[in-house]
Amino acid sequence: MDSRCRLGLWRLPLLAAAWAGLLVCRYYAVREPDPGPRRHGACRRPPALALRRLPHSRQLFSLSTPVLLWDGLFTQELWDSLSQRKAPYGWQGLPHQAIASALRLLNSPESAELFPASGKPRPSCVRCAVVGNGGILNGSRQGWLIDAHDYVFRLNGAVIKGFEDDVGTKTSFYGFTVNTMKNSLINYGHLGFTSVPQGRDLRYIFIPADIRDYVMLRSAILGVPVPEGLDKGDKPQTYFGPDAPAGIFKLLHPNFIRYLRERFLRSSLIDTEGKDVYMPSTGALLLLTAVHTCDQVSAYGFITRNYRKFSDHYFELRKKPLKFYANHDLLLEAALWEDLHKAGIIQLYQR
Repeated sequence: MDSRCRLGLWRLPLLAAAWAGLLVCRYYAVREPDPGPRRHGACRRPPALALRRLPHSRQLFSLSTPVLLWDGLFTQELWDSLSQRKAPYGWQGLPHQAIASALRLLNSPESAELFPASGKPRPSCVRCAVVGNGGILNGSRQGWLIDAHDYVFRLNGAVIKGFEDDVGTKTSFYGFTVNTMKNSLINYGHLGFTSVPQGRDLRYIFIPADIRDYVMLRSAILGVPVPEGLDKGDKPQTYFGPDAPAGIFKLLHPNFIRYLRERFLRSSLIDTEGKDVYMPSTGALLLLTAVHTCDQVSAYGFITRNYRKFSDHYFELRKKPLKFYANHDLLLEAALWEDLHKAGIIQLYQR
């Protein structure tokens, strides 16, 4: 058995069953992890499709779970099902009118697909970079590699100005919950995050952690101030630009978020009193979204085993230790990223 397989088997919390070792070793036997974005040459199979061909891999990956939620999927059956679970995994306790009025506006073909349905042709091999905000990127000089990808995902306090050499300048998708977006603007404004990324070809991925995400989404599409709730009076065009069409807004499906938690990031916190506040981090949700939609995925600025060497965020003026919050399990996420990297499913930037 390959030494990398022997070293990796004991560290696979997400693939605890015996078949996991076979899965990882099959990957090592077939290919080395991709060294980075390539403009030419054959494209490897999408990770989810490749894993589906391996024995018992259906226990982990499910291609039948839709990534995005839009009007075409909004049925009474779905309402009845999701009403049994709390956000972000469902709609329990949320008003039907607020949910329905938002989803009815996601009624174009673009709302059902992550990548643009029109315009420039989609690459035959979709290579994606997902850029977290970890301090590991400070001084990394990875900006040109990040920008070489077809699509670049960013999230929360994505500071670019002054850090172009380390994090690049390209942004294709910006992912957030309304809470994380607004907290980032408040907490990191003095460090350079003074506005949400905007651009003609940029798409926004809403993570529906609460009712305020649906309310903000509806107001953003209609171009009107938020009518109620914690964000009452907010003008979405301030965040997303004027005259933003419905097609640029994407909404992660609550069933997809639940699937990611149950299959990939089932933390022990679920069995504690904190089960109602636990959810995968914004970065985790976006990275796994990319894994399920892109052909090749590179992860930058995500937690690694040696996280103590780096500041919490790459844009901080002084080194600050990584903060651990009760609503996330970052150590579990770190183990997952290392496992997926070793299996060749993602290319994780490490130093």
